Amino acid sequence: MQKIANDIKQNTFRHIYLLYGEEDYLRKQYRDRLFRAMGDPDDSMNCHYQEGKDISVEKLIDLAETLPFLAQRRVIVVENSGFFKSAQDKLADYLKEIPDTTYFIFVEQQVDKRSRLYKVCKDNGYVTEFTRQTEETLSRWVVGTVAREQKKITQGALDAFLESVGDDMENIASELEKLLCYTMQKEDITLADVQVVCVRRIENRIFDMIEAALSKRQKLALDLYYDLIALKEPARRILFLITRQFHLLYQTKLLRAKGYDNKAIGSKLGLAPFIASKYMSQASKYSASMLRGALERCVDSEEAVNTGKIAEVLCVELLLIEFSRREEKGA
Repeated sequence: MQKIANDIKQNTFRHIYLLYGEEDYLRKQYRDRLFRAMGDPDDSMNCHYQEGKDISVEKLIDLAETLPFLAQRRVIVVENSGFFKSAQDKLADYLKEIPDTTYFIFVEQQVDKRSRLYKVCKDNGYVTEFTRQTEETLSRWVVGTVAREQKKITQGALDAFLESVGDDMENIASELEKLLCYTMQKEDITLADVQVVCVRRIENRIFDMIEAALSKRQKLALDLYYDLIALKEPARRILFLITRQFHLLYQTKLLRAKGYDNKAIGSKLGLAPFIASKYMSQASKYSASMLRGALERCVDSEEAVNTGKIAEVLCVELLLIEFSRREEKGA
């Protein structure tokens, strides 16, 4: 990322950039910064944006071969093409010798590092991965954003804020904007402000619901479930998230048994370290066999719903009742 910032500052650019990774916010931010620095996005004669799986490589090459009109560069952004997960030999060969006036910005969520196209971009341009950020990095970012608004946020409020909104920077930015607007007339952002403004993500509610069920607090588990239904969350999605939660808990249990710490577990499961630590804490209370059994039961329930054997709302309700009755004999 620092390399891209330096290129923009010095106005010296590589002909190929590949921006990829699961952190959408940073990926889009650097895409837009590069695009604006290399050309005018409103200049449809010389700046082009193509998105999706149906992009024609032949037409892309034809576009790249066209000289810019009254401009220094022809800039082409290609996003979510899937090119880096399939054989694209023609494009890979072309990128080795593109015109001096043509610049490509490829933006993808996932890539295959074994592909020829990836290797060509790495050898002939600049490749950077945008991963989920650590709790420390996210904290600094939030504190810095708040400081630019001439405000301060208490440590308790900061911890509660990140716990509520998770590690997705796009969601953090959206919720932080709401928080700043709510506290417009205040200098300090407090825990009470966070509790009023920031909605707990459904994943956090699912986490609490499973914790309640496995702790044999059946009424609380069902109340949390009925709250989600009242908020118009589809029961089928709730079931999917419950299954996902048990999958993560089970994988966390296995990785912890192999000696991995929360950072390594987070990396393997695609979770921020501070979120992985929550899974480690919850998984430590139960045995691997119990978590595996719960996961298999969730998968069976999804199949029953998908085949019409049981109504989805009732299916989740019965699942929670079953889990809240289950006895655990040690971890």
